Amino acid sequence: MKKIVISGTYCTGKTTLSLALAIATGIPATHALTMREILPQLYPGKSLRECSYAELITLGMKRFEERIRTESALPGGFISDGCTLQEWLYGSTRLITGAYPDETAWTMWWKKVLNYRGYRDFEKLLGRFEGMAKQYARTHYDQFFHLPVEFDFVADGHRPTSERFRTESESRLLQTYEQMGIAPLIVSGALEQRLTKILEVLQIDPLYPIDYCIRHAVLQRREQFDRVHLEAS
Repeated sequence: MKKIVISGTYCTGKTTLSLALAIATGIPATHALTMREILPQLYPGKSLRECSYAELITLGMKRFEERIRTESALPGGFISDGCTLQEWLYGSTRLITGAYPDETAWTMWWKKVLNYRGYRDFEKLLGRFEGMAKQYARTHYDQFFHLPVEFDFVADGHRPTSERFRTESESRLLQTYEQMGIAPLIVSGALEQRLTKILEVLQIDPLYPIDYCIRHAVLQRREQFDRVHLEAS
């Protein structure tokens, strides 16, 4: 079995497609813990907005650690919901757009002035993080499928981001792939079209009908991911 990445930024359908592909192929799907799951473990009672630069990088590194641990337990192959590049990418995009919908270029400048040392250290740590994330991505994945931004952004109360953040991170992710010499296959369209295309590329006959795989993936996502409690407000 191959080590497959379903790539994309926020709200592009990675989780549902990963689950549907796992059902269709029998290859296990892996998922890094979300920020809303990690936050109460590391910083009980805090919201992401209240986290310092150091705490934000710690959250990203925890996601990175969890992803590596989960994937290393499946040497025979897996389907990864995202990849290690995204833990670094989300942190680095915050340096450009800020983390929240109400942040502007002015508020970002003011935050950098007030937190100069913390911001500088955050920038340095992200540079180290970038090297680790890229090295792992180069050596531990076989096939990249990228989902472009085609669906509306859903503000669900826990993503510390905005449409501008999503657009910028999408652009930066594709630029990173190009710089690394990785050519992900862009998979567009509705979920059925995406799943069918990936199965064709992998040359795998689905174990179940496509509509069955999608239906059960949606149910599994709702049970396993959508019910996770939101962070403290």
